[in-house]
Amino acid sequence: MNYHTSQSIFIQIADRICDRVLSGEYMADSRIPSVRELAVEMEVNPNTVMRSFERLQTNNIIYNKRGIGYFISPEAEHKIRQMRHNQFVDEVLPAVFKEMQLLGVGLDELTKAYTLYISTTK
Repeated sequence: MNYHTSQSIFIQIADRICDRVLSGEYMADSRIPSVRELAVEMEVNPNTVMRSFERLQTNNIIYNKRGIGYFISPEAEHKIRQMRHNQFVDEVLPAVFKEMQLLGVGLDELTKAYTLYISTTK
């Protein structure tokens, strides 16, 4: 989930790959599409996809088997959840709380909305 739609395309592509890991589409140690395949699928320059792969490698989300391709790291799902949790707590929640304060939305209203959301998504 990309919380910042104004982020660079290569970051959005990396986030989309992470989404696919979290959804179970990409499993640990499974091969992912090549740079060229993803560039065609996402209609971007292969160099942009390569930057995404470099970012994912740096964060130990994917690894490269030279001559074979890129694969999902065994710890990828855990790392993604940890990074996104931290981003949510550090960036998203403060913005939500600020908006709640500006609009006069209390915790009781937030709790009701969250409870309703949970009950309708099961």
